[in-house]
Amino acid sequence: MQFFSFVRDNSFPLMAMPEDKLDVNIFLNTSDNGTILDVRSPSEFAKGHIPDAKNFPLFSDEERAEVGLLYKEKGQFDAVLRGLDIVGPKLRGLVLEAKKHNSKEFHVHCWRGGMRSEYMGKLLSLAGYSISTLPGGYKAYKRSQLELFAQKFSYIVLTGYTGSGKTRYLKMLRDSGEQVVDLEGLANHQGSSFGNQKSTFQPTTEQFHNDLYEVMRNFDPQKQVWIEDESFSIGRVHLPAALYRIKNLSPHLIIEVDKKERIQNLLEEYGSIDISKLQLAVEGIKRKLGGDRYQLVLEMLKQNNGKGAAGEILQYYDKRYKEAVDRKKSLVIDVVDTDKLSEEEVIQKLLHATHVD
Repeated sequence: MQFFSFVRDNSFPLMAMPEDKLDVNIFLNTSDNGTILDVRSPSEFAKGHIPDAKNFPLFSDEERAEVGLLYKEKGQFDAVLRGLDIVGPKLRGLVLEAKKHNSKEFHVHCWRGGMRSEYMGKLLSLAGYSISTLPGGYKAYKRSQLELFAQKFSYIVLTGYTGSGKTRYLKMLRDSGEQVVDLEGLANHQGSSFGNQKSTFQPTTEQFHNDLYEVMRNFDPQKQVWIEDESFSIGRVHLPAALYRIKNLSPHLIIEVDKKERIQNLLEEYGSIDISKLQLAVEGIKRKLGGDRYQLVLEMLKQNNGKGAAGEILQYYDKRYKEAVDRKKSLVIDVVDTDKLSEEEVIQKLLHATHVD
């Protein structure tokens, strides 16, 4: 029996998977009626997992490492016996633990749809639960992601100077029924040196991709997708390379907001941050601000002159933004001036600019 897909190692034999098992998207949609159990080890789960999945490990990290080493050094038979030694005493506890989820259906997966998920699925099935397993496991899930991110959706890239309120307008577009990707929201980061100070936690890049996939996997490819103009890195996480490449070649729509309003937006966004953190954020762009402006901004912060500090900082960000837009002028389809317009009127102009009724 090809037993040890238990441990993630490309040298391990793969289990043959029954053809009647669910594909990735059906597995995920069906899981709305039950609980997803990720039976990989805790460290595998922590690195990245299907959103809303529960970690239900068959092996601890240490046990997984022990069995994997034994497989390499002594072979499959000894590894199988050691695996049974470890798992056997856990069986009753696993069934009782499953009961705590108050679910009649479990949707089980491991790394690549091998023995861990098969074993757990059979155990819980014997206990009376309805079970589905994911063919190809988490590895197939990640492969499905790559295919989706490489898909050429009709992106509309919303861009504008720092402080223009792009995220706010994206949320309004989503509320109006548009397909929207809020990259900063998923990354839990505002995408700047100041975002570094405001963000309290960011997911791993792998988890960021998983959360992004969850937002996009049921998008209608025949409809446009609104997305903010972001760099490849948002804080510590990175965009999927294929998505980033396609986004950068997609039509761009600029929202133009008066500088005074942008300064006010920044004060509302970052004004409550402790001055020591604001100073750290300024330190992060010291070289780009230049020595004199850097010292001026620090002095303004000490004097509680947030408006003046924001104005000076915007001179750096505005210059950088203008250079970026100049490089892709051919992609800009329109500029929406928000002056004297309500937010609702801005949304209507954005939709009209993309020929949406």
